Parts: sequence; structure tokens; C-alpha cells
Amino acid sequence: MVFANNVGKKYLLIFLMLLAAFLSGCATKLSGVITVPSAQIEQPLGSLENPVVDSDISLADALRKEAPPEFKKRQRLINVLYYSFDGKIHKGQLVIEERLVEDICEVFRVAFKYKFPFGSVIPISHDRFFKNGKWNEDDLSMMSNNSSAFNYRAVTGGTKLSRHAYGFAIDINPVQNPYIKGSIVLPPGAVYDTAKPGTLAYNSPVVRTFKRLGWAWGGDWKSLKDYQHFEKVLR
Repeated sequence: MVFANNVGKKYLLIFLMLLAAFLSGCATKLSGVITVPSAQIEQPLGSLENPVVDSDISLADALRKEAPPEFKKRQRLINVLYYSFDGKIHKGQLVIEERLVEDICEVFRVAFKYKFPFGSVIPISHDRFFKNGKWNEDDLSMMSNNSSAFNYRAVTGGTKLSRHAYGFAIDINPVQNPYIKGSIVLPPGAVYDTAKPGTLAYNSPVVRTFKRLGWAWGGDWKSLKDYQHFEKVLR
């Protein structure tokens, strides 16, 4: 009996070590979906072994919003683990261009290490962003403090395609990291305060990691500030 218990503890420890190695959620690529092994034991909700599930949809559902097929085929669905503002570990999902998957995995590893909190990480084509028969996704996503990436849409206040339309950009915690251009603040009422948890600043590990990987940050822009926004343009 003692031997069996020791064996069980040994395999549990091995499992937890493997799970910790995949904190970003980037484990196995299947038909464009990257999945994380699920724990087989009962653990408190919000723990590493039993995270709060914010999103668990298929790649097809994550790409329901209309977009050109050639754009969609380059997207991948990533499962990610992160701390949320409730202090618990959550599992969400992100849609990003396939060549940027490893970059996003590294960012979420760093964010998890430093317990940087995310409001939620849910694809734009999730049901919660569909309202009154249409996708009102960007406004609803920002107001709910959701972090997201691929979104076939135009730039804010313009007509040309956004970097999000290609899966080349990600927005993080819009409520703490608003878009500011003159008197325009999005989402409305948001306040940029680097003393608040979940806010991105010049010395933030998340910002430093993105820059190390070659991404541009909207917080560095001169004509406007888009503190939530990171982009990396690929050819």
C-alpha cells in the first residue's frame, strides 16, 4: 500500500511538472488547435490543475465571424492559462496567426510567472460578443475587459484593415490599458493608471517580452496612445 501511494505521488509530481512546462497553453497542435492536457484529479476550482474555464470553443466556432478564407486558414486557436483579477488561475483561448503562436506562448509564460492578471481571454467570435443579431464584438470585448487577437475589422476610426484582421495584433486588458486619442477614450470611462494591477507600463515584464520578440507597443506611439495594443507585422 505504501509503495502504491509512493508511485501515485511520483506520477502526480511528474504530471504537475509537465503541466507547469506548458503554462502558456501551447502543448499539442491538432487541426489548427493547440490544446493543453487536462488534469485527472479533483482540485480546487481556480488552481493550476483545475482552472476556471473562460473559453473552451472549437477553432471553427472561434472563426465564425465573416472573414476571407485566406485570412482564416492562417489562424490558430491557442489555449492559455493566466491569473485573473480574482486571484485564481483561468483558462482562456486566443486566435492568432500561425507564425506568431510561439511568441504568444512566451508572453503568457512570462505573464503567468509574474502573476500579471487578465480580465479574460476569449475569442471575438464567442457567443457573448454577438448582440442583436450582429457581431458587436470589439466594443463588447473592450467593455468586458477581454483580451483578444484575430478580428477581421477596420482600424479604429478608419477604413483600412486593422492588424487584427490578419492575426498580427493582440489587445490586453482594455479597461486598464485604454485607447486614447485627444478626447476619445476607448472603452469609455477607462483610466490609464500604472499603479493598478493589469496595467501595461514601459517596464512591465509583458511589455518587455513583446518588445524582445519584435512586437511594437501602442503605448509608444506619438499621435495617439493604444496601451492595450501590440502588433508584429509579417510578410
